[in-house]
Formats: sequence, C-alpha cells, structure tokens
Amino acid sequence: MSDRVRESAFRICESGPAALAGLYDLTSQRLVRYSLSITRHQHDAEDAVQAALLRVANRPRQLARSEHPWPYLVRMVRNESLVILRRRGRTTSADLSDLVTRVSVDEAEWEETYRAVWRGIRSLPIEQGEVVVLKIWESMTFAEIGNVLGVPSSTAASRYRYAMEKLSRALEGVAGPTDPSESSGRGTEGRSGIGRGTR
Repeated sequence: MSDRVRESAFRICESGPAALAGLYDLTSQRLVRYSLSITRHQHDAEDAVQAALLRVANRPRQLARSEHPWPYLVRMVRNESLVILRRRGRTTSADLSDLVTRVSVDEAEWEETYRAVWRGIRSLPIEQGEVVVLKIWESMTFAEIGNVLGVPSSTAASRYRYAMEKLSRALEGVAGPTDPSESSGRGTEGRSGIGRGTR
C-alpha cells in the first residue's frame, strides 16, 4: 500500500492538486473507516480525511519522501481526527447508519454481525478501537501501529489484546463469526460498508 501511496504522491508533485483524485480514490474509504474509530461520526471522519488530503495537496513531497507513506498518511488523518474531537469538545455516538450501510440480500445474514462488531468498537476507548481497526482492517504490524499512534509496539499490542477480549465478550451469542477479525471484510471494501459513499 505504501508504494501505491508514494506513486500517487509523486503524481501530485508532477501534475499538481488535480492529481489528488487518484490518492483519494485509493485511500478515502479506508481512511474514513479508521477515522470513524476516533470521531465516532461519519461526517467528522470525512472532514478529517478531506483535511489530511488537502494538506497532502499543498505539500505532496512530504508524503512522497516519507519512509513509510501509508502509515504517514494514516497518522495525518489521526491528527486531524483528534483536532475535530477536541474542537467538538465531547465524544458523541454515531448513528448506526453512519457505521454500516445497506447490504444486498445475499449478504443480509452478515449485517447483524457487522453491526455488532461496530457497536463493540464504539464501546471501546478510542485508543483501543483505533488499534483494532488498524490491525484487522489495515493488517498493520504492531510496530507500524505504534508508529502511527506514537507509542511503543508493546503498548499497541497490549491495547489490541484488551480490546479483543472486550469485543469477544460483546459478540458472544451473535450469529455468524464471533471473532471480529472474521467479520472484518478484509479485501472486500463493499462488504463492511464503512466509508462507502464518501465525498
């Protein structure tokens, strides 16, 4: 993913902000999904991603020359999400429709599992919820997560372990997979629905 992000950043360097659309198409759904774990609100998550991408448009070389462009971009979105959270002054719960969009009939049996997973993530402390999203959906190592969050990898691993214990308890009795990682929809952006239809 980092190589593709770097290529998009270099295209912005060469062609200007008009080339930002390529980076947006590549990353926006995933970034909105991550931001939701912090802001807990769809519109705020979209605003955080827009703000981060605008910063990239103004200074694309910083992203292009980063050693690890994808974690660097995720960290930018995290910073923007925290700014919005501080400006808002409090954490509000997202409507369920903000987190899970409609699924087709043949996927209906999975919908309640996705809803349950995201209800569980919303119930976690932000510092634990964001680790779950980065680990399960983005398949980041704990070292990479620690780099994004500015904490040691051992701290990231500890937060993940505590979060998964809580989620496993929350998902007991839910139809379908009880392991959140089995409900992640990795590699199938449309299935989880998180971030679909962003601006």
